[in-house]
Amino acid sequence: MSEKQKQKQVSQWTREEFESLPLREWNENIGEFTSLIILPTRRIHDSGFRNMDFVAVKEDIPVCRLSGCSDVLHLDGIGGYGQWNGSIPDSIPPKGWSIDCLKTSGLLRLFSRGKLKVGQALSSFEIFSEK
Repeated sequence: MSEKQKQKQVSQWTREEFESLPLREWNENIGEFTSLIILPTRRIHDSGFRNMDFVAVKEDIPVCRLSGCSDVLHLDGIGGYGQWNGSIPDSIPPKGWSIDCLKTSGLLRLFSRGKLKVGQALSSFEIFSEK
């Protein structure tokens, strides 16, 4: 990422700049971040829908692309139950999910009240909001 890009707010980035970011290594743990940009691709998934790539953003600085092979984005994981082991929880705390549209690129940005984490880069892409 260039010094000029590091100084730009995420709302000023172009689609081409988001597309030029490096792709994370297979299932690399990038830690927590603050928002996720949805970056549709031109590739068609086996389902017939477009594949999506996603860009992790930490404190208004895009970090890397995350998937590229997913046709579905699952908020708080598949089923919306959050990260759990064992039995499915009866409820999860509200997360305050929000979406806005970036001024320059026209891409959608997803965020919540908490920090975000993502699952593996698979056909279905999971994102989780942490307390």
